[in-house]
Amino acid sequence: MDARSLALVRADLRGIADSPGGPERLISAFYGHLFAENPGLRAVFPPAMDMQPKRLTSALAYVVDHLEEFEKAQRFLEQLARDHRKYGVEADHYDLAGRALLAGLRTFHGLRWTRELHEGWSDVTILVSASMAIGANEDKSQPYWGATVVGHRRVLDDLAIIRLQADSPIPFKAGQYVPVQVPQRPNMWRYFSPAIPANPYGEIEFHIRRISGGWVSPAIVNDTQVGDRWKIAGPLGGLQVDRESKRDVLFIGSGTGIAPLRAQLIEMSQRGINPRVHFFIGGRYPGDLYDANNMWQLSQSNPWLSIVTVSAEPTNPWWYPQDAGEQPLGMHRRIVGNLGAVVTSFGSWADRQIQIAGSPEMISQTRRALIRAGTPTALISADPVG
Repeated sequence: MDARSLALVRADLRGIADSPGGPERLISAFYGHLFAENPGLRAVFPPAMDMQPKRLTSALAYVVDHLEEFEKAQRFLEQLARDHRKYGVEADHYDLAGRALLAGLRTFHGLRWTRELHEGWSDVTILVSASMAIGANEDKSQPYWGATVVGHRRVLDDLAIIRLQADSPIPFKAGQYVPVQVPQRPNMWRYFSPAIPANPYGEIEFHIRRISGGWVSPAIVNDTQVGDRWKIAGPLGGLQVDRESKRDVLFIGSGTGIAPLRAQLIEMSQRGINPRVHFFIGGRYPGDLYDANNMWQLSQSNPWLSIVTVSAEPTNPWWYPQDAGEQPLGMHRRIVGNLGAVVTSFGSWADRQIQIAGSPEMISQTRRALIRAGTPTALISADPVG
């Protein structure tokens, strides 16, 4: 694929993403062609597909943005295919999906579809379908594991900590995220980061915030019962500390987004030697710093770890528990302000390897703040959970 064709595809995808209802119209056309050619495939998709337009355009954007780094794009697509095994999607389906995507793009554009667009997108869809077929064929592990809820603790009205016991150990790495299906919402998979590292006993913990209007998180926070059976599929993502690097580490987490950072710190605490880590924990209100006490306690026995807490607002709203967000005696005082602005007030952190975890908006804002402060983009890592 030459540079001109790649630039054309990238510009076209940005136009689709930015146009009103663009992703929704593209996904509708894609599924229309896919299900017309193979109606039986409809059964492997969830009943509600409200998240699919965003996921399709995000995945395509990642691929076309990394085509010069072919191996990186290919690894992403192979991992995506392994994830889709939980739906019952097989390697043979990806050739059909590639043809349906190209036909969906042609339908989306109508009379604006040109030979140049057809040739550019043909190259992309062939790459996508071939790489995903390879990923689906190569992975022989089970598509998901069963797990039983053994604990459900409501930290705030809209935030719960769920502990589970898997039937067998799930081979995830600290910093990764996993697809989860709960009995209250069958066939609706959502992505959450384990808040503790994997262990040989199959224990796993999730920190879940209820999203207003969401399909799954309200059911988890409000309705989960001890004894419920969950399905947990294979891990995704790649947040990890490069132990071969000579750089120290900066972690920036907000809300339940601290989970993948927390898991890595717990795992690091089991090692004898670690790089220095500064961990900025943020939230809108002091009560949103629900796990800061645990992280501070961890730092007391691990001198390489420093904890700084930040809240956008100085006090809790009236509906939070009275003691929510209270800091233990001896902990550094909480800083009030925007998380990105507070982090960069200490400097550019250009000598660190940096991980950001939280909402997409928080990640984007904090990344921009770091870059403005002089942080090289290559040092900043984040995973898009969801």
